[in-house]
Amino acid sequence: MIVRDARPTDAAAIARIHVETWGTAYRGIVPDAFLASLSVEARAARWSRILTEPEGHELVRVAEDEAGDLVGFASAGPERTGELGYEGELYALYVRAEHQRRGVGRALTLSVVEGLAEAGLRSMLLWVLAENPARGFYEAIGGTPVATREIEIEGAVLDEIAYGWEDTTELATHLRGADQ
Repeated sequence: MIVRDARPTDAAAIARIHVETWGTAYRGIVPDAFLASLSVEARAARWSRILTEPEGHELVRVAEDEAGDLVGFASAGPERTGELGYEGELYALYVRAEHQRRGVGRALTLSVVEGLAEAGLRSMLLWVLAENPARGFYEAIGGTPVATREIEIEGAVLDEIAYGWEDTTELATHLRGADQ
């Protein structure tokens, strides 16, 4: 597996992973109508804009398998709300179901955490749906619940939890240690 910076030519593959993983991870959590409305084409256009005209300091990293196919992606950058005292934010981390539990998510997280640290963003948080089965991953890598909020998707009110890490350098060391 190779983790690298995303390129504009990756937009369609990132969009497919994004839509596919929402469909598998959030089935039964997010309303089916919303999941059915997700469009690879619309997501590809959004990812194309992000990758060709980045706003701020957003990092987008992808993981390739041995055949060169994208199997996951992560994006991160400055924390968007400024409300919780964290400097960086992991915006998205998605790995195809058949590649989960193989170190892909850990490698992608390490890559963006190192990028945040290099950009001088010394702490990080992420928001995750409370019912997301991936919450255990964030807890396993040391995430501490720091806040909750409600969001609405297609009329359904869902709970989100923010996990925080006070030190991105320490988190990177922890993630690297798991690989050794």
